[in-house]
Amino acid sequence: MRHNLFLAIVLLFAGFQASAQYTRPKSISDRTSRDSRLGLEGEYSEQGDYYDDAGNRTTWGRDSTKHKKQKPIPTGMFQWVLEPRLGTVIEAENNDTVVHNFQNFNNTDGYTGEYSLLGNTGTPRYNRIYMNRIDDSGDFLFLRPLSYFRSGGLQEFRFTNTLSPITNLAYHSVGSKINGEDRVRAYFATNINKDAGLGFKIDYLYGRGYFVNSATSSFGATLYGYYRGDRYNIHAYANVNHLKMFENGGMEDDKYIREPEKQNQDYATTDIPVMLSDTWNRNHERNFYLTHKFNLGFYRELEVPDSLKPKAPSASELLSDLPDSTQMKLKTDTLARRLALDSLTARWQAQQIPPKEFIPVSSIIHTFDFRDLAHTYIAKSSSGKYFTDNFYGELNNVYDMTGAMSIRNTFGLAMREGFNKWAAMGITLFATHNIRTYKLLMDNPHGMEMQRYSENDLSIGGELARTQGKLLHFNVNGEFFLTGQKVGDLKIDGSTNWEFRLGKRDSLLFDIKAMIKNEKPDFFFRHYHSQHAWWDNDDLARQVRMRFEGILRLKHFGTKLKFGFENVTNYTYFGMQNTVLNPNLPQLPTNLSHAVAVKQYDGSIQVLGASVAQEMKLGLLHWENELAFQTSTNQDVLPLPAVNVYSNLYLLFRIAKLLRIQIGADMRYFTKYYGLDYSPSVQQFAVQDANLERQKMGGQPIVNIYLNAHLKHFRFYFMTQHVTGGTNAFYAPYYGMNPLTVCFGLSWNFIN
Repeated sequence: MRHNLFLAIVLLFAGFQASAQYTRPKSISDRTSRDSRLGLEGEYSEQGDYYDDAGNRTTWGRDSTKHKKQKPIPTGMFQWVLEPRLGTVIEAENNDTVVHNFQNFNNTDGYTGEYSLLGNTGTPRYNRIYMNRIDDSGDFLFLRPLSYFRSGGLQEFRFTNTLSPITNLAYHSVGSKINGEDRVRAYFATNINKDAGLGFKIDYLYGRGYFVNSATSSFGATLYGYYRGDRYNIHAYANVNHLKMFENGGMEDDKYIREPEKQNQDYATTDIPVMLSDTWNRNHERNFYLTHKFNLGFYRELEVPDSLKPKAPSASELLSDLPDSTQMKLKTDTLARRLALDSLTARWQAQQIPPKEFIPVSSIIHTFDFRDLAHTYIAKSSSGKYFTDNFYGELNNVYDMTGAMSIRNTFGLAMREGFNKWAAMGITLFATHNIRTYKLLMDNPHGMEMQRYSENDLSIGGELARTQGKLLHFNVNGEFFLTGQKVGDLKIDGSTNWEFRLGKRDSLLFDIKAMIKNEKPDFFFRHYHSQHAWWDNDDLARQVRMRFEGILRLKHFGTKLKFGFENVTNYTYFGMQNTVLNPNLPQLPTNLSHAVAVKQYDGSIQVLGASVAQEMKLGLLHWENELAFQTSTNQDVLPLPAVNVYSNLYLLFRIAKLLRIQIGADMRYFTKYYGLDYSPSVQQFAVQDANLERQKMGGQPIVNIYLNAHLKHFRFYFMTQHVTGGTNAFYAPYYGMNPLTVCFGLSWNFIN
C-alpha cells in the first residue's frame, strides 16, 4: 500500500509536469504540420481537443496558450545557507540533487561511513573522526546524537532562488516490509519575484529494525521564505522535528554474532534476545528563526563595454510605431521625416537607463531565534536488574519528562566591505541576549512534579571578514559573556584561505582554521533528573578547547590533505558505571546493572589528526580514497580509532550520451578501539566502564555493492549493503550492525 501511494504521488507530479510543459500550436495549420512531423493523423474539435484517427482524445481543457508564442520553461537556480547568529549568506551546493555517489545519501553512517550507530536507520550516532565532530544542538544535549535526521538544522538548510518552481521527490527503501526501512522526502521551492521566494521541505522516516525492539520513526517539516532586496533583506525559517526511537538495551549476549558456529541453531537477527521491551525515547523539537537586515548605501553606474551597449534602432524601426497615416505622410515630406526621426531618436536615448548596482556601506541587523525541546523517556516493563538506580516510582510505569526552551535576540551593526578602496574588510559588532528555561523532575517521592530552571545571558562580540578579492580571504569572530550563568565564557574562531595558481591547469588552495573556547559545560551536564539517572553538578569547571586545522587542496588532481591538533582541558563526557551482579558469572548485560554519570577529566588531552583524500582514474575506471589517522593521549577518556578508511572503486560511463551509469563497490574500515557504549536512559553515547571488561569495535571491512544511474531529472540506485558480514559486526557493545540488505532509492526533479 505504501509503495502504491508513493507511485501515485510520482505519477501525479509527472502528469502535472507534462501538462505544464505542453503548449499547443497557435493555429490549425500549425497543429497539422506539427502532428505530421510526429507521424500523427487526426483532427481538432472546436473546443481545442485533439482526437487521433481512432477517436481517442489526447488533450484536455481549453487552449490557454492560444495566440501566444511557445516558450521553453526557464531552468536554473542557486542556493545558499545562513550563518545563524548574523544571518550572513553563504553560497552552497545543492546536496539534494547531487548525482555522484547518490547511493550513500541515505546511509546513517554517513557518505563515507565515518559514523558509528546502533544498527537501524535514524538511531543515535557519533563521528569516529574527532576533528569532524560538529555540534549544532546548542544547550539541547539530547539532540546531539540525532544528527542524521536533523542534518545540521538551520546551518545546513538550503534556501533556493529558482527561475521556475521546482519540486524534488525522493524515496529510499532498505530491505523487506517486515523489518526494512523507508524514507520519503519532498522539497519545493518557488520565486515570488527575482528577489523573493518561499518553499517547504517534508521528511518522513520509518525503520522497523532488523533487531527486536529497535524501530525508529522520524518526521520533519520545514517552511521558509526570504526577500533579498538592495535595501532590505529578510529570511524566515520554521522547523518541526518529531523523533521517536524504540530502545532494546542491546543483546543479552553477543555470542549470537561473534560465535554463531557454537549455537545449536541458526539465529536470525530478529530471534536474538534483547534486554529491554516497551521502552521508548521521544524528542519533539521546534525552531522558529527570523533574520533581517537594513542596508544603507548608494547606487553606482556600471561601466558597460560598447559591444554590450544596446544599438540604436534603424529609421524604419523607429517609424514603425507611428500610425500608418502618419508614416504615409512622412514618406512624401523629407523635412518632416528628418524632424520625426530626430525626435524619436532623442526619446529612445532618454529611455536608455544605464545599469546600476547597489553598494552597501553599512547594515543594521536583527536576528531572532526560538527553540524548544520536549524529551520523554517511557518504559512500561523495565527489567529490575538492568538499571542500577531507581530514584522514584515503579519500574513498569516510567515516564520521565524534560523540557528546554531558548529565546535569543542578536542586534548587530556592520560596516560593509568594498564600498570604497579603503574598505578592504567588513567589520561587525553585535550584542546577544539569550533566555533559556529548563524543566526537570523535582526531588520528591512521586517524581512527577516539574522544577523550572532559568538562565539569562548577555554577550557582546565582533567579526572581521574579507570575502572579496582573488588572493586572500579571512573571517575572525569572537564573543564574550558579560552576565548570567555563562559570565566569563569566551569564544574566538577564525579562518583564512589563499589560492595560488600552479601553471595553467591547476590551483593550490590553502585553508587555515583556529578556535579557542572557554565554556561552562551544557546545562544537562550540570543538571538532570530522571528515574534512572540523577545529578546536580554545580562544581563542574569550564572546558577549555584550543584547535588548529589546515587544509591543502589541488583542484585539478583532486588531492586534499588535512591536518589538525586540539588540546582540551577539563574534558566533560558521559561514562558508564556498571555493577556486576554475580561475580561468578560472565560480565554479560544480563549480569550487569547499568548506570551513567557525568565525568570530567581535570587534566589536558591532546588529539592529533591527519587525513588524505585522492581520486584516481584511468579511462572509465575511477578510484576514490579517504584515509584518516588520529590519536588521543588518553584512550580511557577519549577513545578514538587510529585509522579510518573509505575506498570507492567504480566504473563511470554514459549510454547514448544521456544515461549516466556509476557501478562499483565501496569499503569502510576502522581499526579496533574501545568504541563508545550507549545508555538508553539518557539517549547518549558514553565511554565504556574501565573498571570492567571492555569490548573493542572495528577491525573488519564493511563493503557495499551498488549501481547509481542518472537520466536528466531522474536519479535512482540499487545497492547491497554489508556483503562482507563478519563476527565483529558491532558499532557499539552488544548493538549489532544490520545484516546484508538490498537497498533502492530514487529522486525526481519536476520543473514547472
